[in-house]
Amino acid sequence: MNSRKTIFITGVSSGFGNALAQEALAAGHRVIGTVRSEAALRAFQALSVDHAHGVILDITDFARIDSVVAAIEATHGPVDVLVNNAGYGHEGIFEESPLEEMRRQFDVNVFGAVAVTKAFVPYFRKRRTGHILNITSMGGTITMPGIAYYCGSKFALEGISDTLSKELLPFNIFVTAVAPGSFRTDWAGRSMQRTPRSIADYDASFDPVRKGREEKSGKQLGDPRKAAQAMLQVIASPIPPAHLLLGSDALGLVRDKLNRTAREIDQWEALTLTTDG
Repeated sequence: MNSRKTIFITGVSSGFGNALAQEALAAGHRVIGTVRSEAALRAFQALSVDHAHGVILDITDFARIDSVVAAIEATHGPVDVLVNNAGYGHEGIFEESPLEEMRRQFDVNVFGAVAVTKAFVPYFRKRRTGHILNITSMGGTITMPGIAYYCGSKFALEGISDTLSKELLPFNIFVTAVAPGSFRTDWAGRSMQRTPRSIADYDASFDPVRKGREEKSGKQLGDPRKAAQAMLQVIASPIPPAHLLLGSDALGLVRDKLNRTAREIDQWEALTLTTDG
């Protein structure tokens, strides 16, 4: 299962996308990656003259996506793996955060990933093969104060991924939601969009959370290179998982959330069962 694959990755300029592109190229795969500037395009293609191919595309430019994907399939041949990595984090107290910031968060993290996936699925279905990796987050299962819009977007992508995995399985197409914990990427740093504070009532509960998140940026436990290597193992698997956690913090926090949910279901079981009939 170590044969060379053609992997399409959105957002290869930084973070997981860049780490995965570098590891995939080192392993002999061909990588087609989206970037958003000429400078980023040159930097990406310099990684490998023969096997790194960049395309300038903002994944919220929905009208262009189908034609870009069609051109890639025509120019580079069949894409084997789609990795929806492009995304960013929004931090802000729910009450303070404008609705427009939520729209932008969902445009990139959900609608962008969905639009790119929709463009590739017909090709995968016709070939009866393919693998889609959606980079979600432990924040698609657990929540923390100040990231309601972000968690909402990742919960949405988790649900879409899981449903899509069932729809595409008859065609030998796999979908894996990859849910990282805290990693040394720009998520909590340069790429984080932060809504300014405005309501004093939240100062005591939230200001320490924001400060802690800023201070931990760049010092997180997770190594993006090791995450990329784990993703390559999933890509090489003949029967990849529908959901994969990355990182000991994600494992602990998600397990705790699922255990608490199970206990609450049991606690309220009697009331739950009163509504049949």
